[in-house]
Amino acid sequence: MQKTQYNLASQFLSKLDADWAALVQQIGPCTLQTKTEREPYEALARAVAYQQLSTKVGDVILQRFIAQFGGVFPSSQALSKARFDDLRACGFSGRKIETLQGIAEAKLNGMIPSREEADEMTDEALIERLVMLKGIGRWTVEMMLIFTLERQDVLPVDDLGVREGYKRLKGLAEAPTPKALKQIGESWQPYRSAASCYLWRVPKL
Repeated sequence: MQKTQYNLASQFLSKLDADWAALVQQIGPCTLQTKTEREPYEALARAVAYQQLSTKVGDVILQRFIAQFGGVFPSSQALSKARFDDLRACGFSGRKIETLQGIAEAKLNGMIPSREEADEMTDEALIERLVMLKGIGRWTVEMMLIFTLERQDVLPVDDLGVREGYKRLKGLAEAPTPKALKQIGESWQPYRSAASCYLWRVPKL
């Protein structure tokens, strides 16, 4: 999102209720650190590297992975031809290696759209298309939508950080279920990506 959109999102969310107003005031404008120069292929592959891992561990594995290809993110052709043992040495599980090389093949056969093509597709159309890839779930595509394509109204209800953030924001005994959060988040439209950003940053007691 552009700066103006961030400001509009912050203003909108601060008017939801007193809890949101206090959070927005405490954190200030929530500027997502997007990487708009990346192709969907690269964004998906990077997201896989972090699946079910802490950011710190994911960073280390991704650095090793990129180092295997001379310090640059590999093309789909290079990744599809990479040796299993070389990828395993980066720290990837066998399942993630299969997923990564499946992403590379999907890029080569046109299933993963180019950036230009993706920009013309709706959120749900991209999700429906890309979750057909083995090892790619809705969350992975949603991270691409938010951090690469800068879609402003995405709420990753399966994200534990978002759900725990809402729990802390509202002082709840338990985090809402994905189904419950989806319903709650209806009132955050059309700025659910920014709402997610704030919920990721709710201070921990």
